[in-house]
Amino acid sequence: MIPTSLDWCQEQDRNDPLAPMKDRFDLPEGVIYMDGNSLGVLPKGVDARIADVVKKEWGQDLIKSWNTADWINLPARVGRKIAPLVGAKPNEVVMADSTSINLFKVAAAACRMNKGRTKIITEPGNFPTDLYMLQGLSDFLGPDVALQVVERDQIIDAIDDDTAVVVLTHVHYVTADMFDMKAVTEAAHAKGALMVWDLSHSTGAVPVDLNAAGADFAVGCGYKYLNGGPGAPAFLYVAERHQAAVKQPLTGWFGHKTPFEFLDDYEPAGDIRRMLVGTTSVMAASALDEAMNAFEGVDMMVVRKKSQALTDLFIALCREKLKDHGVGLATSENPGKRGSHVSLKCENGYAVMQALIERGVIGDFRAPDFMRFGFTPLYLGFEDVYRAVEIMADIFETGFWKEARFNEKGAVT
Repeated sequence: MIPTSLDWCQEQDRNDPLAPMKDRFDLPEGVIYMDGNSLGVLPKGVDARIADVVKKEWGQDLIKSWNTADWINLPARVGRKIAPLVGAKPNEVVMADSTSINLFKVAAAACRMNKGRTKIITEPGNFPTDLYMLQGLSDFLGPDVALQVVERDQIIDAIDDDTAVVVLTHVHYVTADMFDMKAVTEAAHAKGALMVWDLSHSTGAVPVDLNAAGADFAVGCGYKYLNGGPGAPAFLYVAERHQAAVKQPLTGWFGHKTPFEFLDDYEPAGDIRRMLVGTTSVMAASALDEAMNAFEGVDMMVVRKKSQALTDLFIALCREKLKDHGVGLATSENPGKRGSHVSLKCENGYAVMQALIERGVIGDFRAPDFMRFGFTPLYLGFEDVYRAVEIMADIFETGFWKEARFNEKGAVT
């Protein structure tokens, strides 16, 4: 039985080894922020860093800053900061592009490495951009490679000698269901298939060990738990064993062996830099670079322990306080099988979420009827969780959510 009293929650906060981490973030007053799984908060220092990039590096030093401020090496520098969070060597991760573009690059590269195999495997209900990019890749490659969409519990059985690559999201964007990365990767390799993991809802919240799992490729997002800001650059991982041979389809000049020799013919860099495409967005990259400093000295196992405790508490409080309001749990009750967010199923979920936001509890909504709540252990506390569920219960009990304005849908949910 999980304690759910306010006194217990306050005691947990007093004894929380991660409590000092909250001071690393610039959180608005009066807000309980439970949407770090969609957009992280502003880490302290990022605004000053961006101002310095604009006023000094660009404004005063101009083009010299490609050398003097080392803009040219931002992709590798940020990659080295991300690498420990995903169980990679410093030379196996690079910041680049968006998750969508990176997924296309690594999936295409995997298909080329396994030329002659005819299948790409993924699951229905994967994050839409993953499905869309794989559909586009399959169309681009023509009739020789087909996308096979397989239910989660049938994936391992579906992998066969015709499978080129398996592409899965480690933590599901709605349910938070988490794959056993090592088991699935081993099953893929047993049939000669390559494995691509999307870590967008994992990195920074869930311990990941790509090398221990034997993963081939991975991609991930910079603006969720990594707090890089809206539209922050993404990252990708290529296992060291593949870097000399991997060939990605978007052969831009930043991936060239010697970009500033301006040669007519493409020759890829000899390391992970070959996965780069075009010129780095320096301001966005600088924001993510600074944001990554919030993880300095942070033990991801401690983060995971708190994440599981926060989500356990939230689920227990929802069962206790929302049992008469038609709210269902869409996330596993087993803390070892879920990531760091929880989804509730609610017929009027959109309106309820808008009412919550007005009351200072920020989560988000995913169609058709899911309310999502993210638990970022670096800045969310136990009392925050208690207050959030208390406010949600009040919204149901008073019918506050029924006001017509809460049903007016915005362009972003």
